[in-house]
Amino acid sequence: MVTTGTAATSVDAQLRALVGRGFRFVDPRDEHGEVLAVVGVRAHDDMVDVVELHGEDDAVATRMPPDQDILAPRRVYWREQGPASVVLAKMLFLPDEQVPGVLYVPVRVSA
Repeated sequence: MVTTGTAATSVDAQLRALVGRGFRFVDPRDEHGEVLAVVGVRAHDDMVDVVELHGEDDAVATRMPPDQDILAPRRVYWREQGPASVVLAKMLFLPDEQVPGVLYVPVRVSA
């Protein structure tokens, strides 16, 4: 079990929790069949959540408007990058629904 300051749970348990919330995962591969990343996507409440796992120490989670390219968004509501256990914990702590009175303002992401 990993203690991150934001959660004390395994990455496997966090991934199961994301699946329980409706994330669907794919594993895009290169021309040799090697997995490039594990990518989970969930569309809800006029937003899209995406998690990309490149390794235990390299993950990205993003919440974005639904009109964005999920792998290269130019506008996002929220983004976290770092160790998988920390990033997944922060995604799990985001509210599932749009919270009344909370306005997500898209920000531009530099390419």
